[in-house]
Formats: sequence, structure tokens, C-alpha cells
Amino acid sequence: MTQTVFTSDGIRDRVSVTIERIKEFEPKAGYYLAFSGGKDSIVCHHLLKESGVKFDSHYNLTTVDPPELVRFIKQQYPNVSIHYPELSMWQLIKKKGFPPTRFVRYCCSELKEGGGKGRFVVTGVRWAESSRRKSSRREIEFDAYGSNSRKALKDREIFLHSDNDKRRLMIETCTIKGKHILNPIIDWLDNDIWEYIQNNNLQYPSLYDEGWKRLGCIGCPLTGEKQRRKEFNRYPKYKMAYIRCFDYLIDNSNGIYKDYHNGNEMFDAWLKYGYVHKTPDDGRLKEKKD
Repeated sequence: MTQTVFTSDGIRDRVSVTIERIKEFEPKAGYYLAFSGGKDSIVCHHLLKESGVKFDSHYNLTTVDPPELVRFIKQQYPNVSIHYPELSMWQLIKKKGFPPTRFVRYCCSELKEGGGKGRFVVTGVRWAESSRRKSSRREIEFDAYGSNSRKALKDREIFLHSDNDKRRLMIETCTIKGKHILNPIIDWLDNDIWEYIQNNNLQYPSLYDEGWKRLGCIGCPLTGEKQRRKEFNRYPKYKMAYIRCFDYLIDNSNGIYKDYHNGNEMFDAWLKYGYVHKTPDDGRLKEKKD
């Protein structure tokens, strides 16, 4: 077993170490791959195939996915199971009484993280993708558990953090959703990902060639305002769907959003701040106090 996984010796060493990880924890029922259609999950999919382990792939459609991404998955990965949510994003917003925010991302638990209960889930989470990653990131040696590496599943129980957060570990246990998680490429860098894709002639969504760095829900509040405006300019129907939801909230929230004159105004505030508030002028202060 390789002693150190954080090497810079090239893609071959990194691939071989990652394959060892995947084989080490292979469950009898096979892995459940949480497939997003993005570059990281594409690499995970092919590493699982290269490892020769048993697995099945699943994509949770959120109803606010880029159409190009959904088409790519259906065309290039027809064996991936696509799961549709009970409620669309628009129905969720009306039910919750507010849109997803930078602070409350109920959309992830409701639309993206429902599958894999009781399974050993593989994800494409990587530290390098975290906007909060620092130079002194927390690193875990795969061999820290030695011959008792499966003991990690019993001893290390955590709650899931934000996607790609620097606190994410290679092996995790989600006590809320009752599943184990393996993040086999957690220490891979962007260059490693693209080199593997190019070396293996793998197809990927065309949005990357148009300058998109990450593919996810259109208008995600964790994304910067500039990128969100770019996304809504490209997909105006999604923008109008949000505005209609905001009009509904203003009319059906017992005056909570009375200082917004219309859904358009509320939408602009949501784009600017990543959340909505009672009073547009001092909402940022109120959000901090609450």
C-alpha cells in the first residue's frame, strides 16, 4: 500500500493510488456513485470502471440544471439512473417561504442528497474545488488506519459539510442519511482531472469549453453575482420562474416581504446578496443580527 497519497509525481501515481482506495473499501453490494455529469464525477465513473469494482450510477435532477448538462448525461451515460424530485425548486420555494440562500441551502438536502441510503456512496468531492480552501489545508493520510482501514467507518462519524469544503474527508459517515461516503479523488488537483480526461479521451459537457468552471444548479447562491447573472442571461426562463416565485412570496407571506414592490426587485436583491430579507435597505444588517 502506498504510504503517501499527496504526491506530485504525475497522473499515473495518483490514479494507481486512487484505484487502491476504491478497491480497499469495495462493499459487497457495490458502490453507489453520486453522478453529477461534471468533470469530477466523470473521472470517478471511469476510475470505478478501471478498478473493476461493482457500482451503479445515479443522477438527482434538481429541475434547475443546465439543459446542456442533462442532455450530455442522457446521451453519453444512458445507464445512469435519473431521479426526479417530488417537488420542483419552484414548489420548494413556495413551501419554505424563501429561496435557497448562502446560509440555508435546503435545496441540496431536498433535491440532491436523497439517494444512497444504506449504501456506500462515491462522490467527486475535491479540496481543490473549495472556494474556502487555504494553503494549510487539512490533509488525511490514507494509510493512517493501516491494516485496520475499514475501522474508519466505525470510528469516524461526521455530518456532511458543504460540497468540496476543506473539512471534507476521504472517508465519511453521514449519520443523518445513514450512508458511508468515499471521496476517492479528494486530493486531486484540477490539472489531474483534465489530464485524466484527456489521456482517456473522455467526453465532457461543452459548457466547460465556454469558460464554465463548475456545473451545478442555475443561480446557486453560493456562486458569485457576476456568474449568476451570466447564467440567468443564458437561461431567461429560469430567471422568470424565480421572479414568479418571488411574486408569490410577496403576495402570500403575511407581509414579511412587504418592502419589496415586486418579484423583480426581490430577485435583484437575491442576486446581489445571496439571500432575501424583510427590508431591502438594511437587510444585510438584519441577516447578521438574526
